[in-house]
Parts: sequence; C-alpha cells; structure tokens
Amino acid sequence: MATAETVLEHEVHEYDSKDAWSGGKEPFKTSYGKLMMWYFLLSDAFTFAGFLIAYGSLRFSSSTWPVPDFVFSTAPFGIHHAPLIFVTIMSFLLIISSVTMVRAVQEGHRENKNGVVFWMLLTVLGGLGFLSCQAWEWTNLMGAEHMSVTTNPFGTHTSDGVYLEDEHGHAYKEGEKPEAFKARGSYLIHKHENEATGKEEWVQRKVKYSDGTLGVQELGPPAFGALFFFITGFHGFHVLSGVVFLLIIAINSGSGIYAARRNGYEMVEKIGLYWHFVDLVWVFVFLVFYLL
Repeated sequence: MATAETVLEHEVHEYDSKDAWSGGKEPFKTSYGKLMMWYFLLSDAFTFAGFLIAYGSLRFSSSTWPVPDFVFSTAPFGIHHAPLIFVTIMSFLLIISSVTMVRAVQEGHRENKNGVVFWMLLTVLGGLGFLSCQAWEWTNLMGAEHMSVTTNPFGTHTSDGVYLEDEHGHAYKEGEKPEAFKARGSYLIHKHENEATGKEEWVQRKVKYSDGTLGVQELGPPAFGALFFFITGFHGFHVLSGVVFLLIIAINSGSGIYAARRNGYEMVEKIGLYWHFVDLVWVFVFLVFYLL
C-alpha cells in the first residue's frame, strides 16, 4: 500500500513539472496580473524609445538647436539664469515618490492596511507636485517665452556678429554700442507690441556678421517645441493616470478589499511597477531635453 501511494505521488509531481503551462499555474511564479503589467510596460517602453530616438535624430542632424541651459533657466518667484534648478526639484519629487511607493509595497506584504494607505497618499502628493511643476513650466514657456507646437523662439547662433536693432526692433542711436553675439551662443526672439498696429508680433532682429554680411535672426527649429510638448506631455499623461490609479487603489486599500484577499496587497505591487516605470522614463526624458 505504501509503495502504491509513493508511486502515485511520484506520478503527480512528474505531471506537475511537465505540464506547468497547461493552465491554472503561475509561470515564473508570477501571477497573471503582474505578468500582463510587465507586458504593458515593455510595449510602453518601446513607444517612449521611439519618441526619444526621433528627438535625438533631429537634435544631432540640425545645425542650430536650443541650448537647455538657456531655455530652462527660469524658476518661480522671479528666479532667472538658474539652469537645471527647477527641473531638479521636479525630478526630486518624482524620485521621492518612488521611494514612498516602495514603502507602500513593503507594508502591503506585511498586510498593514494603514501603512499602505499612508505611503500611497504620500506617493500621490509627490505625483501631484511633479504635475504642478510641469504645469508651471509649460505656462512659462508658452506665456512668457511664446513657445508653441509650431513656433520656437529659442535657437543658437552659427557665427559671430552684432545686432543692428535692439530687441524692440528699433535702430541703435548714434554712438550707442550694439549688442554682440558669438557663434554657438543662444538667442531668444521676443514678441513686442507694434506701435503702428497695436498688435503683438515677433521681432526678427537684423544682424551683421563678423564677415561683414547682413542677415536676419531666424526663429529656432520648430521641431523642438513640437517634440518637447508632445513627449513631456505624453509622460505627464502617464503621471496623471498613475495618480488617479494610486488614489483608487488607496481608497480600496482603506476599505479592506485587498486585506480580505490576503495576497500581500498584490494590486499595490502592480501599480508600484507602473509608477517605477514612469519614474525611470523621466530619467531619459530629463537626459535628452535638459542635458543634451
């Protein structure tokens, strides 16, 4: 009898090892939900990679391109000429929110409902802080700097020279020293009110190059504005979606739905994977737009 039971047990274990993918099993000891989340994140990674590669291709094939230290040099409360300060604050908020997400997952494994809710709400605050900073940055670029999807006032000089008119389109007075510029330096074309029509218009300043030839300062490549708003907006949409999902899951956690399942708050772990992915993507967005 003992021998028969041993043989039967051996046959059952042998069947399980050979037929692990027949259904009702967890491949790689990962639940179906987490596996599908990994598939989604992989496809989303390819999407972001395509956008960033396209940006890099245009960036390095163009003879003139905005300098990040010049474009992103302002911050709230009237701070100017402080490159990378504001975007560093944005990045810090997102990184801290990733840390609080890790703590929420840890508390979920401990089946600590209050701990999960507390750390998830802190993660939500970090995400909202990042979105608020991005909203200010967009408002500043569109309202103060007049950058849009089709118009880009930022660019770089390709040769040395001097301006023949000031930034308001007025010729320099006799004896007044004109503003000079150097090759590869940055420029920003402003809008001003036309005295004759009373309407705002772009000022494309006349220039005299170091070789004596005359020209007009052109607008920067329009692709910069289009790519910046599209890619950062696409990432911002992911952050906004994550904040909404975090709030929903935090509410469910507080209601005790996940505690009843006693699976280590797996739903919290799945949204944690998504949130870490969003943080990781920001590292690459930060690299291509703010550093290159």
